[in-house]
Amino acid sequence: MFKAIVLRKENPDATFIATIEHLDDAHLPDGDVTVRIAYSTLNYKDALAVANRSPVVRAWPMVPGIDLAGIVETSSHPRIKAGDAVLINGFGLGETHWGGLAQRARISGDWLTPLPINLSARQAMAIGTAGYTAMLSLMALEQHGVTPERGEVLVTGATGGVGSIATALLAGRGYRVVAATGKLEQTAYLLGLGASEIISRSALSGAGKPLQKERWAGVIDTVGSHTLANACAQCLPDAAVAACGLAQGMDFQATVAPFILRGVTLCGINSVYASHNRRGIAWQRLATELDMQELESMTREIALADVFKAAEELLAGQLRGRLVVNVNA
Repeated sequence: MFKAIVLRKENPDATFIATIEHLDDAHLPDGDVTVRIAYSTLNYKDALAVANRSPVVRAWPMVPGIDLAGIVETSSHPRIKAGDAVLINGFGLGETHWGGLAQRARISGDWLTPLPINLSARQAMAIGTAGYTAMLSLMALEQHGVTPERGEVLVTGATGGVGSIATALLAGRGYRVVAATGKLEQTAYLLGLGASEIISRSALSGAGKPLQKERWAGVIDTVGSHTLANACAQCLPDAAVAACGLAQGMDFQATVAPFILRGVTLCGINSVYASHNRRGIAWQRLATELDMQELESMTREIALADVFKAAEELLAGQLRGRLVVNVNA
């Protein structure tokens, strides 16, 4: 038997139920690898699913959790063997296939990434999809020629999981990071991660002009909506903007002016279905470039039973940094 958070809703009009259940392996979905999970995470998408705030879940019943790390128990996959330390981000976990907020998972071996040898399962989940997305965003900026010498990089939603790790990664590589947040009381936290300047999200969150004063050589945006539009409008010529979130909204009320008059590049970051090659590069860089003491400073560990309350706090904007879920606590 194993414990899992299970979301149930028999039909669109049925009552939504989210509880911890005790299940056996017969309940596990199809897959060629069974993993004994050590840690998972609570991401924004997970919180939406657990709190039934958005149609994240597309198959019922569902075990939420878009990340997991653990040890392979059984495998018929040619690349994966019993005893391997593995992790997974995305691939529909917690949406169309049972996810990581459980003590066991059965999944396709094609989705698994080997755990880097210098990362523990807990550290990997402290990084999680948030940190992996932050690294993919940094890689996109680099691919488009954004270097520390080019100028400042803006990080929006900076106290969130993606924003916190993006700030630390950029600062570690010598960029001057300007962190935008609605939590100015967290200024010391962001400065501790390496931000050079903190600005209020209100400076970016309203409707703005198509072109504004040039400032940013690069942007990692976790917010979307007006914030993304304003960030693009404030970019220097040939800047790059990595769009990886929609905390403010998925609308984008902008014009083509920044793109055709300043040569700004807007890069979409799809962390769910990134190639194995990009995943491997991102995770190896995270294992070597991210300061593990900084990572620990932004991480809070909770038990499986704490997920329900933490999901509400996360959606209410009351948390910062990363939440690691010890599924065996």
